[in-house]
Amino acid sequence: MSERPEIYAEWRVILLLTLFFVAPATDTMAESNSIPPESVDAQKIFWGATGKFEKPGSVDYVAIVTATEEYQQARKVESGTARYWILVNKANESAVRAISAVGRETDYDLIVLKGYLESLDPPIETEDITELALAKLKH
Repeated sequence: MSERPEIYAEWRVILLLTLFFVAPATDTMAESNSIPPESVDAQKIFWGATGKFEKPGSVDYVAIVTATEEYQQARKVESGTARYWILVNKANESAVRAISAVGRETDYDLIVLKGYLESLDPPIETEDITELALAKLKH
């Protein structure tokens, strides 16, 4: 019977140490965000759900589109022709595929047009992941 108080004392120390190290970690956990329904602009959202996200990324969409092979071909075709618009459409599709690949392969759970989330009230900070999407175009 005399060993039981010692066992409880050991468990109390373990519990206190656990709380000491785990409790501060809960403050650094990712905060869930959402975009108010009235502020959702589908044209500026490329990947993920707007209702709940923790790690948003943003991209310079123009930089991605203009880096596609299809866009480079479109620049060589007469502007406004059917061929031009087909190539521009394919460039947009390639850009969205590259952005979606980044979303699938990383922990970014929302990818939007650069500046979109920062313009909301209250603003939501994002990480610029344009370079990740540009790298996907090369694959």
